[in-house]
Amino acid sequence: MAEKTSGIVIKSTGSWYNVRIGSDIIQCRVKGKIKLDDLKLTNPIAVGDVVTVEMEAVENVGNIVAIQPRKNYIVRQSPRKKHLLHFMASNVDQVLLIVTIKNPNLKLGFIDRFLLMTEPYNIPVIIVFNKADIYGEEDMVLFTYLKNVYEKIGYTVLLASSENQTGISEVKDVLKDKITLVGGQSGVGKSTLINAIQSGLVLRTEEISDFSGKGQHTTTFAEMFDLDFGGHIIDSPGIKTLGFSHLEIKDVSHNFKEFFLISKDCKFANCKHINEPKCAVKDAVENETIAPFRYQNYLSIIDEIENHNYWEIHDDI
Repeated sequence: MAEKTSGIVIKSTGSWYNVRIGSDIIQCRVKGKIKLDDLKLTNPIAVGDVVTVEMEAVENVGNIVAIQPRKNYIVRQSPRKKHLLHFMASNVDQVLLIVTIKNPNLKLGFIDRFLLMTEPYNIPVIIVFNKADIYGEEDMVLFTYLKNVYEKIGYTVLLASSENQTGISEVKDVLKDKITLVGGQSGVGKSTLINAIQSGLVLRTEEISDFSGKGQHTTTFAEMFDLDFGGHIIDSPGIKTLGFSHLEIKDVSHNFKEFFLISKDCKFANCKHINEPKCAVKDAVENETIAPFRYQNYLSIIDEIENHNYWEIHDDI
């Protein structure tokens, strides 16, 4: 009978997975049907999964025969197959969301859409505004405003630059001894920032396209890396699209934190916060207790769900 053991998935490249078992890295495939919690997925296993492996006679090769219960996971709508979901990571302690105000220009819709993936499991998110060395005075005014908005809601916001080491020690502090998914829009300097945080960890980087002004994909698959100061990061591919046509309206309103807290004061229990009278959320937007741009992003997602539209990074949101 083949020996069975457990390990953690540290890299996914499609049909093969790298599984760390003790100090060994085992190449594994999926054997049989894996229970998927009724999720319609493009990939059955995520980096971060703890799996049961049945070893083969060939050295350092095994078969994944079971996935141990997940404490959480992050999925996104597949950019190619809209009716399917795609695993980004599982069993994470937090997410480091890297954005930048310039080069490429910030899309506020991206931040709120990304947070909609982490909120269902109450996964803490640290929003890092990268490339601070190229920010002008107006950019810093915008950063301060956004920092106040998101910190008031309950997110940590940091300013960073690998060029002049701004915020590097602060980012290291939040990463220490945690399993952290690192995500962001293509071209925001994610790989460069990670390389600055962990010396010797040289991830591939790409420049912004001079023609389009957009980021180019560098990471093509998710992979977990050890941090020598304690903890692990899961580097994920740069994101160009974020759709939510698989959600229902209540899924969105419940996971905009400040909307959910205020909605108890709405006249109707099933208020969508759009056209209903005596809506506490709309009142909060009017007096700017809720940031107007957050409300506009909410309406955009609701419209997408109702009309089966699809949002891409280059849309003007």
